[in-house]
Amino acid sequence: MDRSAIILAGGKSRRFGADKALVKLSDKPLILHVLEKIEAYVDEVIVCIRSDNQKTLYSQILPAEIKIVVDPINLPQCPLTGILTGLTNAQGKYSVLLPCDTPFISGELIELLFDVSLGVNAVIPRWPNGYIEPLQSVYRTKPSLKAAEEAFKRGEHKIRSMISFLKRVRYLSTLIMEELNIDLLTFFNINTPLDLKKAEALIRRGKIKRRPR
Repeated sequence: MDRSAIILAGGKSRRFGADKALVKLSDKPLILHVLEKIEAYVDEVIVCIRSDNQKTLYSQILPAEIKIVVDPINLPQCPLTGILTGLTNAQGKYSVLLPCDTPFISGELIELLFDVSLGVNAVIPRWPNGYIEPLQSVYRTKPSLKAAEEAFKRGEHKIRSMISFLKRVRYLSTLIMEELNIDLLTFFNINTPLDLKKAEALIRRGKIKRRPR
């Protein structure tokens, strides 16, 4: 198995006030938007959540083949914990890390990230201002798991800490993505009810590319 997708759905969603992954956009939970965009590009999908109660809810909406895993209770609730959980359970040589609240994820971007990951331990999109997108990035599974473990060992709980312990990291400019006609709405994430309204408006206006069937 070469490719795993790890969807992080264990966040507290403080700004939204509800479990964002289950919030509906165009009558479909956000996490299903993400799943449908990426499932054709990977060999397995792992959804990382924070509690058994969540697992019950997610099991009702996700296909049976999706692996749902719960974060360890002895670790802090943060994205790096979800990443550690996902990487521990991933069978693929490479893993793409994804948030649960980016419904316009580009499958073309996922394919590109995997394609250029050979020979490096991570491929991370980067904006011209230096801002990076660590949660739409591809990581070599085993080295990244070790890097996440090292970050926790040192009491560091940020994704950047994991990245700092990785060698051979390739950064992919968003300018190159635009040249390749990859829609940068792939990075649009929904943090608030207003963001959800913006997403609905984008869909109504036909601004979102549809994946060919």
